[in-house]
Amino acid sequence: MPTRGRPSRETVYQRFAAASDELSRFGGLPTPSEARQIWDDIWHLEAHSSTALEGNTLALREVQVLLGQGRAVGAKALKDYMEVLGYAEAARWVYGQAIDPGGWTTGELLSLTEIRNVHRVLMVKVWEVAPHPNATERERPGSFREHDIHPFGGGMKPPPWSEVPGLVADWVKDVVSIGAAITNGGVEARAVPAELAGIHSGFERIHPFLDGNGRAGRLILNLVLVRLGYPPAVIFKRQRDAYLDGLDRADKGDPGPLAELIARSVIDNLHRFVVPNIAGPARLVPLASLATETMSYEALRQAARRGRLEAEQGSDGPWRSSRRAVITYERSRFSRGR
Repeated sequence: MPTRGRPSRETVYQRFAAASDELSRFGGLPTPSEARQIWDDIWHLEAHSSTALEGNTLALREVQVLLGQGRAVGAKALKDYMEVLGYAEAARWVYGQAIDPGGWTTGELLSLTEIRNVHRVLMVKVWEVAPHPNATERERPGSFREHDIHPFGGGMKPPPWSEVPGLVADWVKDVVSIGAAITNGGVEARAVPAELAGIHSGFERIHPFLDGNGRAGRLILNLVLVRLGYPPAVIFKRQRDAYLDGLDRADKGDPGPLAELIARSVIDNLHRFVVPNIAGPARLVPLASLATETMSYEALRQAARRGRLEAEQGSDGPWRSSRRAVITYERSRFSRGR
């Protein structure tokens, strides 16, 4: 049963499908060179959140200063700064590679070479100051593990290391096949989140590297997402328990919780970062994308319901308005207050 006031999973899937259509109407994702601020905002948030899931102690503001100004603020362990720098470099590569791959891609959705490069870029900086204590020279960043891994908390045991190369190769083929089905309309838009959950959980079950599998897996998921035309997904530290439970449930045959988490994240990033920056001031966009620190989504929704904010409610349920209408409404509120 969904929590009261919280949209059901089916509703989230429908909104995911609608979000895809919404982005298509705006011409799709802008490239990093076209909209640097959008990608920088996502970049900072992802570098902070994905490393924080694994125990990194840098706050978002410290990450923003580190990546934006190249300064290390705070008094954190060197390893924490190197983790963020490595993740940020890998994420930047993923964003650019996904939209403008240059000579890297074979034309497929994903390749084994790209997977290994994501891990190499992600881990090489932190490896210089804090390498895995059990690693051999053959298990450096970008190379598959040659150690077996103990079972996870939920009981799932990653496969023996000798099976990893073949399993990863098969997994890549599955990802390419799923991507082709999504692109060609063989998968309903509302069913895409479950496919993405299967892709992500499948990678984590293999656990191909000695260290950094969670971070690498989330980056590779985002490479797939952006190539399919969606914004990246960002899992927050506060969602850690739900995320790990989702992975565990997916391992046991129920991808639903993880799929919902991924879908919510994609929708949030679309509304928070992408749509407000690519829509013109008079263009109708989802009301959620127009919320600000001083004007919450709920306040805008109430204003729309009462007719104080120029807005339309679509047949699919969500309200839509424009940035220009919100500015007009805010000015009218200020005038009434005076």
